[in-house]
Amino acid sequence: MIDKLQHSCGCDEPASYATSATSSLRPDRLIASMSLASFSPPLLELCNLTLGYERHPAVHHLSLGLAAGDLVAIVGPNGAGKSTLMKALAGVLRPMQGQIKGLPSVPAQGWLRWRTTPHPSYRIAYLPQQAEMDRQFPITVIDMVRMGLWHEVGALGRFSPAQHQRCEAALAQVGLTGFAQRTIGTLSGGQFQRALFARLLLQDAQLILLDEPFMGVDTRTTRDLLALIHQWHTQGRTVVAVLHDMEQVQHHFPTTWLLARELVAAGPTASVLTAAHLARARALNEAFDDDAPDCDVPDSADPAPRPTSAHAHTHTHTHGQEHAHAHGHPKTHQTIAAYASKSSDGAVL
Repeated sequence: MIDKLQHSCGCDEPASYATSATSSLRPDRLIASMSLASFSPPLLELCNLTLGYERHPAVHHLSLGLAAGDLVAIVGPNGAGKSTLMKALAGVLRPMQGQIKGLPSVPAQGWLRWRTTPHPSYRIAYLPQQAEMDRQFPITVIDMVRMGLWHEVGALGRFSPAQHQRCEAALAQVGLTGFAQRTIGTLSGGQFQRALFARLLLQDAQLILLDEPFMGVDTRTTRDLLALIHQWHTQGRTVVAVLHDMEQVQHHFPTTWLLARELVAAGPTASVLTAAHLARARALNEAFDDDAPDCDVPDSADPAPRPTSAHAHTHTHTHGQEHAHAHGHPKTHQTIAAYASKSSDGAVL
């Protein structure tokens, strides 16, 4: 595993990371095989990060480190801010407060200026929830998958024969041989998700963000796509996924972040998914005040360091507020109570 941040996100000194050796790759199964030395791995710091919409905070004061090669699950009750955090990591949502250090370089214009400490060069692939996609758009499977080569072709470029072959190979790798000319509206939920993963293969990104990638997907497809995620992990890519299946998280994701509009715990999955942490997440998400004022804490009030390795840790505020009661939250909570009651010794099965 990789040693994570051991200092406060508010500090300017560089973090200390150590990468582990990777196992050998299988070129016959890879679309774009690359070694760890062929790219600069992502290294993100979330520093006192508050996110929301229309001045209404959705997730509060996160300070975390994400190291190269991490395989992280983000879990929590419905409405806990998981998808909001993913949008910020993808650069889609501007923080209300704090910053994310280490995102790729972007043009210093418009709303993109908030990326104040860019990483020199690496790509991010972001897969939002299927519910956010228009399945009725008249596009074929192969044309959608080709969008994964945007970074090579651009808006007006032409696809070479070799690139066409890579697109076909990506479809074959996810089990969609023969589906190239079908429109996306004719696909089942599992087939559509396979096509989206084929596009991710072609994006060849070093940071892959997946928002509920297995929601509404059949068991066989879930198994095949999990194998692909493990392949990315073996290559040294960083994968972050929002998930609801706790058994899936325990079996496949070594690191977990538990959110309930604030950080409840982060670290090794077995240490995070305890009955005590899950009960706290449920309590934080159930308690809310729709008429509470907006959160307003200076960026200088950075929380304590939040390493994501070695030991799970819980979130405490340094400014005397309990956010579960100090901010308005949507009344959405339902699944985490079941998680906390599945094991008498605190583990979630």
